[in-house]
Amino acid sequence: MCQLFALDSDKPTAATFSLAGFAARGGATAEHGDGWGVAFHEGGDCRVFMDAGRASESPLADFLCRHPIRARTIVAHIRRATQGRVGLANCHPFRREAWGRSWTFCHNGDLKDFQPRLEGRYTPLGQTDSEYAFCWLMQELQRSLGDDAAPTPSRLAPRLAELAAQASASGRFNFLLCDGEALYAHASTRLHWVRRRHPFARVRLVDREIEIDLARANRPTDRMVVVATEPLTHGEAWTAFEPGELRVFAGGRSVWSSQAELAAA
Repeated sequence: MCQLFALDSDKPTAATFSLAGFAARGGATAEHGDGWGVAFHEGGDCRVFMDAGRASESPLADFLCRHPIRARTIVAHIRRATQGRVGLANCHPFRREAWGRSWTFCHNGDLKDFQPRLEGRYTPLGQTDSEYAFCWLMQELQRSLGDDAAPTPSRLAPRLAELAAQASASGRFNFLLCDGEALYAHASTRLHWVRRRHPFARVRLVDREIEIDLARANRPTDRMVVVATEPLTHGEAWTAFEPGELRVFAGGRSVWSSQAELAAA
């Protein structure tokens, strides 16, 4: 099973501590050696780095863990191949442009016989079910919401939740989707998140013997959320997503949940 990671913050921040623990899952503490990638979103700018090798042995991953790149939203993926060969074309995050923004997507799961029609505007470059699903999501979102203006999260999220439920009928569909304005996280089977804000805790990585006092690394006004397939740290309260839940994070807060919408209805 692939591994997902994201950090969403109210201010540009570095994720070197969390990425150091996450990268260890790429061949050191878990058998995910088929490539990795990370996207840094800062407003309209997006930088993507990837490698087809093991994250735990990658000089590029080591560099990113040691040299902070500050961004409001960071999305990362470690691959264990189930569909498609090992290579850069099949590494996540995948990236497409829509509504004048860069969208990135990471998927953990395996969609069997998922081949809805794609009409050409969004087409896969690789061979994975993940990229195919991403192209389909973007196609259907743009078809439903139009081309004129970028949709707000409150408008996009309900439609995305419907599409995620459709795809989940074909298998596991845990994913992260980001446009630099909001982070959309969906769990069909397994995903966790944690809120970080004052008073910050002292935490230790699950995958490496590294500990940090978050109060010394952050200001009292800072706030952020971290999302991961499996909790990355000891010492803070991670929350499991409900099966089928879609959450939207923006500005270091959880701003929308499909489960909350269902409860209200």
